[in-house]
Amino acid sequence: MKNNTFHVILLLICAFFWGTTFAAQSIGADLVGPYTFLAGRSWLAVVLLTPVIHVIDYINDRKGKYSLKPKNEEQLRRLIITGIICGTFLCLASAAQQAGMAYTTTAKASFITTLYVVLVPIFSIFLKKKPPVQITVCVFISLLGMILLCLGKNILSGEALAVERGDALVILCAVLFALQVMSVAEFGPMVDGVRLSRVQFTVVAVESTVLMLLFEQPAAASIAAALPAIMYAGVFSSCVAYTLQIIGMKDVNPTLASLVMSLESVFGALAGWVVLGERMLPVEMAGGALMFAAVILAQIPLPQKKKSL
Repeated sequence: MKNNTFHVILLLICAFFWGTTFAAQSIGADLVGPYTFLAGRSWLAVVLLTPVIHVIDYINDRKGKYSLKPKNEEQLRRLIITGIICGTFLCLASAAQQAGMAYTTTAKASFITTLYVVLVPIFSIFLKKKPPVQITVCVFISLLGMILLCLGKNILSGEALAVERGDALVILCAVLFALQVMSVAEFGPMVDGVRLSRVQFTVVAVESTVLMLLFEQPAAASIAAALPAIMYAGVFSSCVAYTLQIIGMKDVNPTLASLVMSLESVFGALAGWVVLGERMLPVEMAGGALMFAAVILAQIPLPQKKKSL
């Protein structure tokens, strides 16, 4: 029981870092382009994850635990291919999210991003996996929540209904994150999780650096000003949180783990309020609450009907 509680606390810390990073991203979005910010945090994550991998290998070797680290060229090839696929989706999703942060609030971005939890089972239809009825209900709840969150202000003021640029980018981010999660679920179980994270971030770092050089002209002064935000995102969100997620999920029920990590959206909204002084209208709060409820409901297993003898 104590061991389980400890791992739940690790996942709660993970959700806290992911949520508060939205505030850092918002600060960074005002100072540098999305690809510059993404490249900085990703290269930092690659550097920091390398000693983490060595420490985990050392602990596993001392305890005689089985390791998933590549033992031959075939396993190494599988790790690299999986990392390229998952990392490319992660790069696209993160870039869309970071670009959207320049035009929307931290609270909106955090709630909309977690929509990927509901989208994953819906997209699984294309893999011939029929989602349960509860997921269909969750989709309608989340859509209603998104309407209130993104269009509530327009509805109340009588303005023309139009999804703002930032919200649209973060919706695209949620779609891409859903595809990234599905890729990890499909290709990742047979490779080492921490090594996959490092390969993913290496792919993101390389791709975002190329995009930065093609489409942005980062100034040294702007990068220096954004450095604290980049470091927070790279250290605590990309490196620490992903490592805590891997460790924490080992001895926790997957449903409970998902519920705890869903608090990312709440921490994101709170960070926007405390750090950035952002405020949400009551209608936007209602929309965020509906989206959070849909995410929670999507992860609660319904009781199975007992088969009659």
